[in-house]
Amino acid sequence: MARRRGWGGSPPGDDAEATRRIVAAAVELIGRTGAEISIADVAESLGVIRQTVYRYFPSADALMTAAAMASVEGFLDRLAAQVRGLGDPVEAMVEAVVYTLAEVRRTPHLGILLSSSYSNVRPDSLTSEEAQAFGMTMIRRFDVDWAAHGYDEQALRELVEYVLRTMQSFFLSPGDPPRTDDELRRYLRRWMGTAISAQTAAGEFLER
Repeated sequence: MARRRGWGGSPPGDDAEATRRIVAAAVELIGRTGAEISIADVAESLGVIRQTVYRYFPSADALMTAAAMASVEGFLDRLAAQVRGLGDPVEAMVEAVVYTLAEVRRTPHLGILLSSSYSNVRPDSLTSEEAQAFGMTMIRRFDVDWAAHGYDEQALRELVEYVLRTMQSFFLSPGDPPRTDDELRRYLRRWMGTAISAQTAAGEFLER
């Protein structure tokens, strides 16, 4: 029970509750500060020592990612509404990227999932299991018949990685001056759209 001392006088009943409360504290801190937080910050907000938080999360990166995943459900709902009715994979993905980049500026939790700047510039941040799961959840909400466009599970996962990398590049370096939303749509349709359409063309070629 030593691990559950503190907690502002109200210790959690089990490890699952402790984990939820740690994540909730991290979400609240990120939302309030809009910046990277530390294990020490979360421990202080809960009235526990850092070692208590480390028992549930091995690193600040792991906690930041868990907090981000816990707080983006509302974003996914808004994104699904934004791309509703778009059955063409290029149009759906272009609109999704433009909308997501705008949301990142307003939603610090989302930026944690897309920017390695929150992970000490870790090069593998976008290929982590958490980031890939987020991306797969995102595109499965689209009104796109992925199979009809030649996408199997592996192709979808590769598309998610490609799009996440594209978004990260714009998030870290939006340009000087940054493109407007309409300019960004034109750019993405031309370059990213060509890559997305290539999968459909490849599937049609193999069927011949």
